Amino acid sequence: MKICIILGTRPEIIKCSPIIRESQKLKLDLFVLHTGQHYSYNMDRVFFVQLELPEAKYNLDVGSSAHGKQTGEMLVGIEGVLQQESPDVVLVEGDTNTVLAGALAAVKLGIKVGHVEAGLRSYDRRMPEEINRIVADHCSDYLFAPTKKSKEILLQESISKRAVFMVGNTIVDAVNQNLNLSESKSNILNVLNLKAGEYMVATAHRQENVDEKDRFAGIIEGLMLVQREFNVPLIYPIHPRARKQLEKFGIVSHGLTLIEPMDYLAFLQLESKAKLVLTDSGGLQEEACIMNVPCVTMRDNTERPETLTVGANILAGTRPDKILDAAKVSCATRNRWVNPFGDGHAAQRIMRILKTELT
Repeated sequence: MKICIILGTRPEIIKCSPIIRESQKLKLDLFVLHTGQHYSYNMDRVFFVQLELPEAKYNLDVGSSAHGKQTGEMLVGIEGVLQQESPDVVLVEGDTNTVLAGALAAVKLGIKVGHVEAGLRSYDRRMPEEINRIVADHCSDYLFAPTKKSKEILLQESISKRAVFMVGNTIVDAVNQNLNLSESKSNILNVLNLKAGEYMVATAHRQENVDEKDRFAGIIEGLMLVQREFNVPLIYPIHPRARKQLEKFGIVSHGLTLIEPMDYLAFLQLESKAKLVLTDSGGLQEEACIMNVPCVTMRDNTERPETLTVGANILAGTRPDKILDAAKVSCATRNRWVNPFGDGHAAQRIMRILKTELT
């Protein structure tokens, strides 16, 4: 059995890391194709090094560009690699343009496709990620649903029951494995002079938030209100593009601690010890829930409704008063929810299913 993992963003590297480690343990024939969707492979190599993963065999270095151009270049490059390597199955994870291109290239060549984290839906077609995940799901032969809810969504969309497997989310595997790794490699709290439970962490990067002045200004004002209310450091590792938009719109950020983006293991440490996480990231909603840290999501919808159901997360939108209200409720809640994303053995289940199906 020959397996190809196609990835192109840092969250995909993180969520695929348990699958790569499990394949190594089982001595399976697996290679990684990196599209370079957000960064060049050279910039992402630090993630492979930090997480102690084998290097990607192929890198396309597509880079950031318009959706159509980026996806088209990926399709051409991925198709060439798949024709050369002839894997038995291609695995893609999540909802990026890399996932869309990987699934399309493989299915057109008659290669089996496995979609890790299948069945997520925001029901907001304005989000490019929503289109990507729907198309990938309907191209796939093996749909690895992280939760009962995601499995139900797939079955409601008339996907064959035989193709859907509820395995849990590899993010639980990744958090468990990588948090242990981070404790030996990062002392970020000492570097930033922070004490566990006495600071908050924020991220905002989504296109629909940082590219719209009113929404971005609402988020920043909401964060400033939260910082003043709780009087603790509020750390915002800000992406260069978001910082550029902040300056372009002339948005002030008094009281917030804006810092450069940090490496994954350092951020995982920072996140795990925070009093509260405020974010527009899907992955951080999951990570915070898993690590028992309350979360406020600064979006109008979420494809992770399980976090809302168990009480780990509150959907606040981007109005400043709503963000503050959500932060007050979150910080007053006891962190006793049950993690809905599985037991940390999703990668083992995925590899077991593939071995059964393909050998």
